[in-house]
Amino acid sequence: AGAGGGSLTAGMPGRVLDVLVVAGDTVQKGDTLVLLEAMKMELRILAPTDGQVSRVLCAAWQVVVRGQVLVEMENPN
Repeated sequence: AGAGGGSLTAGMPGRVLDVLVVAGDTVQKGDTLVLLEAMKMELRILAPTDGQVSRVLCAAWQVVVRGQVLVEMENPN
């Protein structure tokens, strides 16, 4: 679940199981950034492009709502 422009959002309500990145991390397209549990399923929030994590807006065990921004990224230029 992600939106263009560098913001990755929760696609449905759930609980954050783990946050695998911190601000400043460089990631590649497809890297798992956040693990989310929703409806007893584990969902992986993946990096949509290569880039750098600029902000992490969630923490492990936090309950999130649909559309809530979890991670913000910027693309290197």
